[in-house]
Amino acid sequence: MDNSLEIEFKEYLDECSHNIDNMKNHLYLDIEKSINYIKNSINSGGKIIFFGNGGSASDSQHLSAEFVGRYKKDRSPLPAISLNTDTSILTAVANDMGYEKVFERQVEALAKKEDVIFAISTSGSSKNVVNAVVAGKKKGLKIIALTGKKDSELSNLSDVSIKVPSDKVNNIQEMHIIIGHFICEIIEKNI
Repeated sequence: MDNSLEIEFKEYLDECSHNIDNMKNHLYLDIEKSINYIKNSINSGGKIIFFGNGGSASDSQHLSAEFVGRYKKDRSPLPAISLNTDTSILTAVANDMGYEKVFERQVEALAKKEDVIFAISTSGSSKNVVNAVVAGKKKGLKIIALTGKKDSELSNLSDVSIKVPSDKVNNIQEMHIIIGHFICEIIEKNI
């Protein structure tokens, strides 16, 4: 292996390790509150509504699949949906009403008061994510946001905002999936 590549790889891992160490000290209470919202929703007949753009869309699909399928053990499916997976709805709403409405319209159509919104955005300022959260709040849903470290419109609108300690998109996404997996693990153990 090229020595400079080895050094870069180690530096990258050091940065990841530093971010993980920072998460250990700051995010426990927000994660615990999120887990409680999810458990209460599922126990009352609700579902978890995930959504995001780009890499956050992939994380939304991934986490929804962990709930509906399985995470580590065989169990009954848990109710979850990822709003960024229905291309017909996404393209119709984007074409007819604008991309900023693609998640909002689905929340208006599909969400009920027992549900929890799980909005994922590295910036916390994606208009289509924020609009869907506003629609969810109007329906009385609990809102969980997974964002970067900066205060944002999304973090301010949410009942709980898990703000990971970075402003670099790649590092934010890495921490988001770690947190998402941990939430899946605890929910799976306790439902």
